[in-house]
Amino acid sequence: MDQEEDAGGVFMKDFVIPDDRDMGTPAKTGAPVTLTIDGFPVTVPEGTSVMRAAAEAGIAVPKLCATDSLEAFGSCRLCVVEIEGRRGTPASCTTPVAEGMAVHTQSSKVKKIRKGVMELYVSDHPLDCLTCSANGDCELQDMAGMVGLRDVRYTPGENHYDPSGTGARSQAEARLRLPGGEANPRYIRKDESNPYFTYDPSKCIVCSRCVRACEEVQGTFALTIEGRGFESRVKAGMEGDDFLSSDCVSCGACVQACPTATLQEKSVAEMGTPERSVVTTCAYCGVGCSFKAELNGDELVRMVPWKHGKANRGHSCVKGRFAYGYASHPDRILNPMIRDSIEEPWREVSWEEALDFAADRMRGIQERHGRKSVGVITSSRCTNEETYLVQKLTRAVFGNNNTDTCARVCHSPTGYGLGQTFGTSAGTQDFDSVEKMDVAVVIGANPTDGHPVFASRMKRRLREGAKLIVIDPRRIDLFEGPHVKAAHHLPLRPGTNVAVVTALAHVIVTEGLYDEAFIRERCDWDEFQAYAEFVSDRRHAPESTALLTGVNAQDLRAAARLYATGGNGAIYYGLGVTEHSQGSTTVMGLANLAMLTGNIGREGVGVNPLRGQNNVQGSCDMGSFPHELPGYRHVKGAEVREIFETAWGVEIDPEPGLRIPNMLDAAVDGSFKGLYCQGEDILQSDPDTKHVAAGLAAMDCVIVHDLFLNETANYAHVFLPGSSFLEKNGTFTNAERRINRVRKVMEPRNGYEDWEVTQLLANAMGGGWSYTHPREIMAEIAATTPSFAGVTYELLEEVGSVQWPCNEEHPVGTPLMHVDGFMRGKGRFLFTEYVATDEKTGPRFPLLLTTGRILSQYNVGAQTRRTANSIWHDEDVLEIHPHDAENRGVTDGDWVKLASRSGETALRARITERMSPGVVYTTFHHPGTQANVVTTDFSDWATNCPEYKVTAVQVSPSNGPTDWQEGYEAQAERARRILPAAE
Repeated sequence: MDQEEDAGGVFMKDFVIPDDRDMGTPAKTGAPVTLTIDGFPVTVPEGTSVMRAAAEAGIAVPKLCATDSLEAFGSCRLCVVEIEGRRGTPASCTTPVAEGMAVHTQSSKVKKIRKGVMELYVSDHPLDCLTCSANGDCELQDMAGMVGLRDVRYTPGENHYDPSGTGARSQAEARLRLPGGEANPRYIRKDESNPYFTYDPSKCIVCSRCVRACEEVQGTFALTIEGRGFESRVKAGMEGDDFLSSDCVSCGACVQACPTATLQEKSVAEMGTPERSVVTTCAYCGVGCSFKAELNGDELVRMVPWKHGKANRGHSCVKGRFAYGYASHPDRILNPMIRDSIEEPWREVSWEEALDFAADRMRGIQERHGRKSVGVITSSRCTNEETYLVQKLTRAVFGNNNTDTCARVCHSPTGYGLGQTFGTSAGTQDFDSVEKMDVAVVIGANPTDGHPVFASRMKRRLREGAKLIVIDPRRIDLFEGPHVKAAHHLPLRPGTNVAVVTALAHVIVTEGLYDEAFIRERCDWDEFQAYAEFVSDRRHAPESTALLTGVNAQDLRAAARLYATGGNGAIYYGLGVTEHSQGSTTVMGLANLAMLTGNIGREGVGVNPLRGQNNVQGSCDMGSFPHELPGYRHVKGAEVREIFETAWGVEIDPEPGLRIPNMLDAAVDGSFKGLYCQGEDILQSDPDTKHVAAGLAAMDCVIVHDLFLNETANYAHVFLPGSSFLEKNGTFTNAERRINRVRKVMEPRNGYEDWEVTQLLANAMGGGWSYTHPREIMAEIAATTPSFAGVTYELLEEVGSVQWPCNEEHPVGTPLMHVDGFMRGKGRFLFTEYVATDEKTGPRFPLLLTTGRILSQYNVGAQTRRTANSIWHDEDVLEIHPHDAENRGVTDGDWVKLASRSGETALRARITERMSPGVVYTTFHHPGTQANVVTTDFSDWATNCPEYKVTAVQVSPSNGPTDWQEGYEAQAERARRILPAAE
């Protein structure tokens, strides 16, 4: 049981961890079957293994190759039992239960067999238990005790763990026996190539759990068993590969599955076996994985994916599993700092002085320039409670609606498009729904890099026979990989999403593939007929759009037919859909496809945005946009304002405020002068870097509240140190609308949780807030926001997590949306006319640049760059097709200049056929590249979401970084000077 202390010093029960026992084999569903095990009756679903049935009865059967995250394998023979009426001693893990079966787990016969089996395992295993890093956390050690093994009768001989080949049990003994140091040909050195875990073949018992985890759970197939019999061993990759050079993606599934110290976290070897744990939620992507943070005292030893996590089901990726070290990185700023001018160095001050300085400056700005001259920016990396307070700060304390968030920079078209068509601004399904999917459309997303845990679940379903349609200018990993290959790849030209989606709808309508019964029942039939007339026009036919989109007409028709007729069809999309000038139109088009085919309102279907950051959904829900109060209700609505005016005791401005681009424009014009920016780095993440820098430089007071001196802090006057997700309480809302608890693992190193810092600033400006715990903030959210009306910390403690809407009608949440009807009543078909972006290629800029992410790094890299993840991606590179590279005299690894109408930067080239000719691609994880210096200020027509995915560029050979990059780096270095602390 985990506990936390509230501000009054009273401990409250926080969370009771459900049964975490390893049941041996996965749970099954089916008709009830009753059997007896050691005389005890037990009833389990049909298909359940005897081993799991025994565990359900409270009877533990020894096991080594079995674990409940993997299908039964039956190789170790340690779990044998006797069954009345059957010959032999079958493995309990692979034997299904039967009605009336009588099982004996502790007969003298099975005890003898188990002891003999264990003796064989131990005979080829180093008995260094006292000094082994897995001591106390080793299943082999536990099972040896469980079967009563006290002696090994075999004479030591040639083995896998003794370099001398003499049977020595330790390196020291080996040196004594053979001074010459002859090598044992069976001994393999420990592989320490991976930065996070080691592989020690001498301790491997060849249970295959790691291999099976890589296949069944992760789906990478990076591991195999090499050799036969006594010579068999685990191998990563091909001959000459190690764990770092192989296809291993460092998800940690193999480490978690390993029953010995063969595969083990380096942190455990260094810090010791953890002795306590706290369940919390990952602060990286929008999957929202649940983890057990395992500690020794206040020192975090490892993060282990929690088997009861409803988003990740016990799996993880390299970021959530291993990349948490940034929280203790020396770059982290722990004391408040201020300066009068951005030309001056920073000086450390007390919290009181920093807050007074910030409050005085912001008040002074408002006195001189009006109450609308300041604003706030919230972050999708912060909790719901923190984000709620930041938008409340501007509305209730500053007196305006100048609030925006990075969620607008990525997924605001999702909110607008789905709100217009379905009536709610969020995805329709839970992640479990993918297990019932028959056809997946992945458009503008790269799940294996951006949402890897969900991608693993999708790949498992694809291996089971589901079909995949990829719509992307790149050949993403899902296009073709181990045991997964897309049925169709539509390599569209960037910027033509609407044309492709409308062409898909054209095929479905003109070929009569739409679901008339669904449309008549759930949508407006007259509205549909008008839409059908629009979409049936010849200009939307695949043959008419092929030249524009670059997509073969017959391939597009085949893909449309597959989606419409292939069973349960689910659409998954990402920033490649939303970050366009027609992002909202594309989202509407995807909603049209789902309604046309009846793929909404049940498992295995839906329209599902893959949110980029951990709390993109939550930051939208909390009213972070200048025109919407929490719950997506327009600020112009008097009845909505009244709710918050009553709760907050202030009058709320009915006029929408400024979005980030408008703030920057107003700053350059001289009318916007003050900004509080929590957890967001707009100078690196937002488009047109030069314009962002000009806007920040024109302000009189920029307050940055973050963990590190990020790029935006180069132009800041106040720096308020933040707390990491390990140091705070609150909630995140993931891409499936799942509200998960974030639990404080350790005390904040800066002294305050982030919500407390915002409250301190508000009170310094006369806010009069008095929250003592985030649960009180959530209570206010629930009291003012209908979709959160039933959400309480007590409910989250009881059920683990819930998906909004959670209210009287849905007391434990809503996994599937629009089951019996759309939130808006009737589903709404909207016209999706293609309008070309204003960003055009031409002789000067003939290529199109699109941007994205990579598995090992996250967003602007502030966190992951400060971990060992940089071993996989230490710089941004430009992916370019061989044809385009040859035309420009560029070879792999060359420095190239990437230039657009907005600016230029330089980076290294990576030549790859993943790209379509005419399209180049890069990431934006490293500030040294500042890829957004070349992106434009064009944006979505409805939401101002930037058009990151379509920039006309030219690529040419270069000698290294550009003059602009060198000047930027020099300015950044000056801006980060910190005066030494006074003696």
